[in-house]
Amino acid sequence: MRVAIVGGGPAGLMAAEQLAATTETAPQGYFLRGAAGAWVDGLEVDIFDAMPSFGRKFLMAGKGGMNITHSEPIPAFVSRYGARQAVIAPLLAAFGPQQLREWIGSLGIATFVGSSGRVFPTEMKAAPLLRAWLHRLRGAGVRFHVRHRWLGWAADGTLRFATPDGEKALTFDAVILALGGGSWARLGSDGAWVSVLAERGIQLAPLQPANCGFDVGWSPHFSERFAGHPVKPVIATVAGHRQQGEFTITAGGIEGGLVYALSAPLRDALANDGRAVLHLDLAPGRTLARLAADLSRPRGHDSLANHLRRRAGIDGVKAGLLRELLPPETLTAAAQLAAKIKHLPIPVTAPRPIDEAISTAGGVTFEALDANLMLRDLPGVFCAGEMLDWEAPTGGYLLTACFATGRAAGLGARAWLAQKS
Repeated sequence: MRVAIVGGGPAGLMAAEQLAATTETAPQGYFLRGAAGAWVDGLEVDIFDAMPSFGRKFLMAGKGGMNITHSEPIPAFVSRYGARQAVIAPLLAAFGPQQLREWIGSLGIATFVGSSGRVFPTEMKAAPLLRAWLHRLRGAGVRFHVRHRWLGWAADGTLRFATPDGEKALTFDAVILALGGGSWARLGSDGAWVSVLAERGIQLAPLQPANCGFDVGWSPHFSERFAGHPVKPVIATVAGHRQQGEFTITAGGIEGGLVYALSAPLRDALANDGRAVLHLDLAPGRTLARLAADLSRPRGHDSLANHLRRRAGIDGVKAGLLRELLPPETLTAAAQLAAKIKHLPIPVTAPRPIDEAISTAGGVTFEALDANLMLRDLPGVFCAGEMLDWEAPTGGYLLTACFATGRAAGLGARAWLAQKS
């Protein structure tokens, strides 16, 4: 039996690993829960990617340090998947952060937990992991095809691919789609599959930017003075979500870890209400009462800048934000200024374009899939990775779910083929 995997990122490669395994090489616990004996050996596995090489977005994600997963307790870990945590939880129970670390270890790559709880390979790079992984898959008989762009299905059910040698039509017994989301199109995840599946009547949620920056519309003076400056430490609040961290001022708005973590409620507020406001506590280590008392002290000959620095510990970009966002009369009223330092509103006007986002929300809904991630309306076709309708913040959560869904789709395809044989 032949299986095609379309998409050579983490989800697709993990699916390939499940399909290439044999009863002799599969470790204990490999089989699908509730599918004992649902196994077939001798599968021929072909994996296709439109790009000239595999794992391009994976390599880019590891460029600044390969954050592969997170070490926090599982209940907190699962909560990072927001509205989809109920459907992601069983997948993580089967292959979560600890299993992922053990799997990486099986490739000869050691991992460690950083001070933030994030987990990294000891070399901090994605390339050694990817090389070892591809080597193992080739050794298991997986066949790799680059520059093969999937075009959908022909009338007879064959898979259509655009290749340097012209269009090809290939026949397979099962198909796993792991085509990524819609961000970073130059690395391969361009969302072109959306129209193909929509034509087949598959239920899809619109793709939206996730882990993205937002436009604010700074004044030219503020933009020129502070673009590229980090704002830290601060506590940000939006729609009941509260988190401490840091972010960066851009020429037209805001981006960075803290903004990415809150991008979903910001994006949803814009979509639902037409407006969204990120509130900042610029002095998380000071109470409102203390700030008001300190700022009420006489300034003497001090400028406002010196007064803020000496009395409130506010200077640089934080002081610039106050000047940018507050009317002059508030800057000179101690009680009002203290209140704004603890709850400064930054109105955002729009998320940055989807191709700039780190990831995307939306995609194939879980309602369109069975428990093994097979499309209910297309038997034998499975979906995995970021093309599914879920989202999570950066910090290892995105990659972990891609691995977990790829594993589930691979095992699901194997179980389905076993039932057919």
